[in-house]
Amino acid sequence: MILPKFFVSSLHSVVRIVGALSCVLGFLYLTLCAFLYFGQERLLFFPQKVLQRLVYPFRGFFEEIFIEVPGARLNAVLFRAERSRGVVLYFHGNAGSLLTWEPVRWPFLTAGYDVLLMDYRGYGKSTGKIQSETQFLGDADAVYAWAKARYSEDRILLCGRSLGSGVAAHLARKNSPRLLLLESAYFSLLDMKRRLYPFVPDFLVRYQLRSDLWLREVRCPVSLIHGRADALVPHDSSVQLWPLIPRQGLFFLIDGAGHDDLSEFKEHDDAVAEILRQP
Repeated sequence: MILPKFFVSSLHSVVRIVGALSCVLGFLYLTLCAFLYFGQERLLFFPQKVLQRLVYPFRGFFEEIFIEVPGARLNAVLFRAERSRGVVLYFHGNAGSLLTWEPVRWPFLTAGYDVLLMDYRGYGKSTGKIQSETQFLGDADAVYAWAKARYSEDRILLCGRSLGSGVAAHLARKNSPRLLLLESAYFSLLDMKRRLYPFVPDFLVRYQLRSDLWLREVRCPVSLIHGRADALVPHDSSVQLWPLIPRQGLFFLIDGAGHDDLSEFKEHDDAVAEILRQP
């Protein structure tokens, strides 16, 4: 069968157009993957910088401290309870600084615990720049070592919120704190990538923060708090984590609470108080 010349010509044109579109789409896909790989810090971390000379305007008893780590100096504030029962190491979310996260201390102080609230590299007064997951978690190790030199481990509690949930899970796996509390926790950052960018290969994710693996090895009681209206990290992430925990503490889902306003709910503070009363 001999095809008409105009048909053959049209077919060749279509093939060329499809080929050109494929090249363009392939280039755009590779460009996007390259941006996601090399620009992950821009997607994950949103620090608020603070002048080094700033005097923190916090109420109550507190001490500003600096912890030296390779290539940086981490800034933290130790809020002191009147009759300390121990210390809570609190690892905050991916935006802001100590100035914006300071209110999270109150439920713990009310229960009689000191609170050590630190800023990641590049946040607040902390110097340096986050460059890898190994470095990021290594800084958390240094903060835990600082606390362990001043408090016995049975008086150290870990709390991680959002981004900080993976940091706290990492520390609980490696150490023996009294308890671990995760708020607005993701299953893993790898899982978050699969939710948001399912077309991107897993091997491009440089910050995976595998809470789903680490929690299986945690020996202390683990409790979870999550807002049912959380649109950024859906509460089913915590639901999926719960059966992986060997020593389950308490699990609270707060009706109406989203991602950024979880701590503003009275039910949140009540949940924290109940968790801290657990033996």
